[in-house]
Amino acid sequence: MNNANGLLVILLTLVVALWLSIVPLPLWAQWGRPEFVAMVALYWVMALPERVGIGWAWLLGLVQDIVEGSVFGEHALALAVLAYLVLILYQRMRMFTPLQQAAVIFLFIGLHQLLCNWVQALSGNSSTSLLFLLPALISALLWPLLALLLRVLRRSYFVR
Repeated sequence: MNNANGLLVILLTLVVALWLSIVPLPLWAQWGRPEFVAMVALYWVMALPERVGIGWAWLLGLVQDIVEGSVFGEHALALAVLAYLVLILYQRMRMFTPLQQAAVIFLFIGLHQLLCNWVQALSGNSSTSLLFLLPALISALLWPLLALLLRVLRRSYFVR
């Protein structure tokens, strides 16, 4: 029962993250939308690397591509690369302070944004300004709060 309960908590947090990625925002705030899907995926890969890995990230990216209507495979590629990097570094990242983790998340979400912009450039829809990197900064600022919230959920529901 514990594994099923844990899987349900993981899936619900990913669904909420997907929902947050499509909630309408005012025009002035659209460039700064945090990458909730990437942050939640990175948290679960870092917290439970034996359960959530590259395959999960790739499937989640495909679902995000469908939900957002973006180029198919764009987010799948970016999330799979990020999951791979976190799988390499998760033991170090767990030892970091929340501020250090936020700095690493800034780099990872920046890489995510660069990969997505690169795929969009291949399809002819790239951004010409560096505003596409703003979500990396906003995501890094929100990381300590999101990581704390997900840690409380993980411990409350005994997700292992």
